[in-house]
Amino acid sequence: MRARIAAFVVIIQAILSLGHWFVYETWKFFAPTSAAGVTLALRAPLAVLSVSFVAASLLSFRYYNFLVRVFYASAAIWIGLLNFLFMAACACWIAYPLVELSGFRISRPAIAGVLFGLAALTSLWGIINASWTRVKRISVELPNLPDSWRGRVAALVTDTHLGHVRGRRFIRRIVTMLRRIEPDIIFIGGDLYDGTKVEPDRFAEPWKEVSPRFGTYFVTGNHEEFSDPSKYFDALSRAGIRVLNSQRVIVDGLQILGVRYRHSLDSMRFRSVLEQAQLDRNRASIMISHVPHRLAIAEQCGVSLQLSGHTHGGQIIPGTWITRRIFGEYTHGLKRFGVMLVYTSFGAGTWGPPMRVGTHAEIVLITFE
Repeated sequence: MRARIAAFVVIIQAILSLGHWFVYETWKFFAPTSAAGVTLALRAPLAVLSVSFVAASLLSFRYYNFLVRVFYASAAIWIGLLNFLFMAACACWIAYPLVELSGFRISRPAIAGVLFGLAALTSLWGIINASWTRVKRISVELPNLPDSWRGRVAALVTDTHLGHVRGRRFIRRIVTMLRRIEPDIIFIGGDLYDGTKVEPDRFAEPWKEVSPRFGTYFVTGNHEEFSDPSKYFDALSRAGIRVLNSQRVIVDGLQILGVRYRHSLDSMRFRSVLEQAQLDRNRASIMISHVPHRLAIAEQCGVSLQLSGHTHGGQIIPGTWITRRIFGEYTHGLKRFGVMLVYTSFGAGTWGPPMRVGTHAEIVLITFE
């Protein structure tokens, strides 16, 4: 296991190093000759920045203090900026020959200045956009829904990734929004925690301030499963949240099944969990499962509505395109799979770069009709 983790770290670092090298070489080629000294001076800072995110990530699994939080947040912002600088560098090499062929007199520094400037502005917008949490409202009609649930509202919160970038202040803001909305029930769809070194109770305690009529329910995401999630289970239970560890509960006639992330990875294990839940097909059922996959199994086992997160919608370009290739139409939004409805949330937080470009942060309100 350690060998695989080490290999993964080496591969990621190699990719990041190549990305930094490409951006630097592009800038060196396109920058004005008068800035040669500045370009040369960038080599050392870029070399340090190229290892910053991997180093900060490794430290974040061992330490939780002010210095590590600042280091991690700074490195995460830089990686987001690098993403757009890399895209700008690619665009430079495409735009330059096209400009030359067209006969327009636009200098290389001007091309680079415009494209790299757009990269910086896009990153700034991404940070602002990620800090603005929207409230998304949807309505669903579920067959055999108990009459008592018609008109009631559920809130879905996923992917807050509490840790070294978003912490207690952020979750208090989410809780304040929920208190104003006053949903009848709350579902936390995984990756509440980022999986790094944190104080679980510190981030769970604000949830005591919101008390929906039918309770708050939590399932793990992949980040809680980086290590033994029992510390999160204990902290959330102390805050009054019901942890669903691949369990079914019936709440005022409505079946609610929460599937632990680890139990959804293998098709056979996932099917076994759903079969053991013994969902009554004559009653409406909601399944909270972090990743929007194994949909055929869920539908076959009688799930009426699946609630998921995980994808972040790709969070930033080009992740938005990559995620769409993996999850297809179930990357985000309310979709149908056979007779089952599926809603995948963009999530309320971010992972890695605290940016969102092409997506937005959201809390989802689900009205039952």
